[in-house]
Amino acid sequence: MRTERLVSLVVGTALILGASVASAQQPAAAPPPPPPYGTPITLEQAKKVMAGAEAEAKKNNWNVVMVVLDSGGNLVMLQRMDGAQFGSIEVAKEKAYSAVAFRRPTKAFDDALAQGGNNLRILRLPGASPLEGGIPIVVDGKLIGAVGVSGVTSAQDAQIGRAGIDNLK
Repeated sequence: MRTERLVSLVVGTALILGASVASAQQPAAAPPPPPPYGTPITLEQAKKVMAGAEAEAKKNNWNVVMVVLDSGGNLVMLQRMDGAQFGSIEVAKEKAYSAVAFRRPTKAFDDALAQGGNNLRILRLPGASPLEGGIPIVVDGKLIGAVGVSGVTSAQDAQIGRAGIDNLK
């Protein structure tokens, strides 16, 4: 009787371990597709994004450059706050362009690079900024533009960009 219980316990444990290993080896679910491009952001919408971003930057005493591009990657607005380094102008543009061109936040490239390996190929991907702070602007499920921010840490840049987009909604 004891032997039967022991065998039953061993077999049950083996089945549970086998099932957990098999489920761990299942491929990860595919990420959702990026949003389709929509009608380009209007100047009035871009002003709302810029106002929200500026308010967040001022609240934190961060001098940054903020850029809004339309869904075709064209400049709609650019604002350089007093004291912001001029080098951030191109960085903010690149972040916004990357977000609109690849229809994803630039943090996706930042995170992928942190994993190393084959993801280092991103460094040769034209137009892909691997710095957090570029965020697509999506309205009604359609990408209408992107915001890019540069001047403080990448996470703070993204915080400013999200505040701008939140001000649009």
